[in-house]
Amino acid sequence: MRIVQTVQGDTVDLICLRYFGFTGGVTEQVMALNPHLHQYDLVLPQLIDIQLPTSPSRKQKQVIQLWT
Repeated sequence: MRIVQTVQGDTVDLICLRYFGFTGGVTEQVMALNPHLHQYDLVLPQLIDIQLPTSPSRKQKQVIQLWT
């Protein structure tokens, strides 16, 4: 488990991008781990503790081949 603190202008997406390099799927995991974040607006206040998943899974998009 990793705990980070928000800085000025942070959103959950920006935090995910900063620590994991992607946002797809991991943003939902962070929100599930931190139900207290629902009380804030999109831009979070400074110095809020946020728990990050230890090894977030990255969702792969299904590729459909239209032509062969």
